Amino acid sequence: QVQLVESGGGLVQAGGSLRLACAASGRSFSSYAMGWFRQAPGKEREFVAVISTLGGRILYTDYVKGRFTISRDNAKNTVYLQMNSLKPEDTAVYYCAARALTISTRGDEYHYWGQGTQVTVSS
Repeated sequence: QVQLVESGGGLVQAGGSLRLACAASGRSFSSYAMGWFRQAPGKEREFVAVISTLGGRILYTDYVKGRFTISRDNAKNTVYLQMNSLKPEDTAVYYCAARALTISTRGDEYHYWGQGTQVTVSS
């Protein structure tokens, strides 16, 4: 079992930055690929970024490439999402998720989810 708790969301102006964190409880954090997803009002949940168990492989959705950076600290059981140059279109609830071993961009392939943290970008 893995429990995930996100933090770091908030209200920011366009062009600003936020750093999200997702703290995991339980052992074997380093055995899980960690993903970030988001869901805007009235829209389906979408993939944002994923990082492999030891950080050697990272994928981003095209829309955030060059603006967002995913990282992890296995000693702290935490995964991060640094978000720069934020746009109003980035407004959404951001979720972290854990998947055993291999990375995936599909939300239905993740086993554990956090409760989400709201990110609001004003224009």
